[in-house]
Amino acid sequence: MGIEVHVELSTKSKIFCGCSARFGDEANAHVCEGCAGMPGTLPTLNRRVVEYAVRAGLALNCEISRFSRFDRKSYFYPDLPASYQVTQLYHPICKNGHLDIVADGKTKRIGINRIHIEEDAGKLVHDDWDDCSLVDYNRCSVPLIEIVSEPDFRSADEVVAYLEKLKATLQYLGVSDCKMQEGSMRADINLSVRPVGSEKFGVRTEMKNMASLKSIARAIAGETRRHIDAIESGETLIQETRRWDDNKGFSFAMRNKENAKDYKYFPDPNLMPVIVEEEYIREIRASLPELPEEKKARYIREFGLPEYDADILTGSRYLVAVFERAADICKNPKEASNWVMTELLKLLNDAQMQPEDMKFSPDSLGTILNMLTEGKINRAVAKKTFAEVFESDVDPVDYVRKNGLMQVSDTGSIEPVIREVLDANRKAVSEYLAGNEKSIQFLIGQSMKALRGKGDPQVVRDLLIKGLDERKG
Repeated sequence: MGIEVHVELSTKSKIFCGCSARFGDEANAHVCEGCAGMPGTLPTLNRRVVEYAVRAGLALNCEISRFSRFDRKSYFYPDLPASYQVTQLYHPICKNGHLDIVADGKTKRIGINRIHIEEDAGKLVHDDWDDCSLVDYNRCSVPLIEIVSEPDFRSADEVVAYLEKLKATLQYLGVSDCKMQEGSMRADINLSVRPVGSEKFGVRTEMKNMASLKSIARAIAGETRRHIDAIESGETLIQETRRWDDNKGFSFAMRNKENAKDYKYFPDPNLMPVIVEEEYIREIRASLPELPEEKKARYIREFGLPEYDADILTGSRYLVAVFERAADICKNPKEASNWVMTELLKLLNDAQMQPEDMKFSPDSLGTILNMLTEGKINRAVAKKTFAEVFESDVDPVDYVRKNGLMQVSDTGSIEPVIREVLDANRKAVSEYLAGNEKSIQFLIGQSMKALRGKGDPQVVRDLLIKGLDERKG
């Protein structure tokens, strides 16, 4: 398998005009004469697009081309109003890179053939009510980079590992949010099979615009089975583009695979070549952030985190932001890591959210951990408060105060409650005095319930033992 990954860049404006590149606005709200393909308009290259492409190329160990050029890829489709797409076929901005992945417990190097800049097409939206398709041009000319791998993949696990690491790397760089659910990172899977021992690749098919890691894994398994079944039954496979239907678990033919000549590529006459100077490359290289592998090694070395925890944390720039800010505020990296690994990942899983979709301030977890350490709240309240922070981005201090959740630690307030609990639970008291020390856990639970969860657990336990000792005689 070889993978082509399309990544929308996080620029404020489009690649060749000043229209907003923001996702999710009203259909056709961000369209001008240029991105609508009107005749006579002239493009102006967004400088930030070149910067982001170079940043990605350096992080992925590519050679940066000193000379690159834009080409027109001509084809008709309703969401491509100019009837051509501006891309870089013959002279891409980056080439000959690689990314090391770990899959099935083994490290493997995946070659990157090239990274080229291009513009995105619009989007067709089917209207079931009128049984027609409508076109939204907001996405036209949103800047992309396409990252084309070598055919180095041999399993779905390798593909998923590659896409996860690629996603994390690009997010760290700040060049894209890589939100697959919004289409800002999409993968085309080029797949073929061959008999064991054969040196020659089989007939290749391409599954377009895959935007879910789980669907990609299922699609690879399904298309592999289809190829093998076809070969073993004597069917002739043809090179074509196919659409994966995840509900049916099968791929369907879309069109025969076009070659470069079918697209009638030629240099774009309205765009000058891009000349990248060595000094520019040095400046961008110096500005690159600490990337996942470096950060993982530092977490293990400086914070003493287990390798597994460090690997999960550094797998997302958004988890890193929460962890590092919490660790800095509470001065306890291990405790911050534990909360991210348990409470935060649980909340994300329950909400079926990705880390990049989190809305709360990274400061909030550190503030909660400080209140917990200082004895202002107990662990149960801390978990409840963090859940509310995750859901509604509340200020944790205000939430605790307004809801009366501040921990009660003074013995004068707790002692009367302890006496009432002991008087109301004479059976458990008798069992404890008879030697069943487990009964104290029940009494602690009843005491915390009476205190509405606000009692300091250690103070409650100490006062219970004191009260029980007084009843021994």
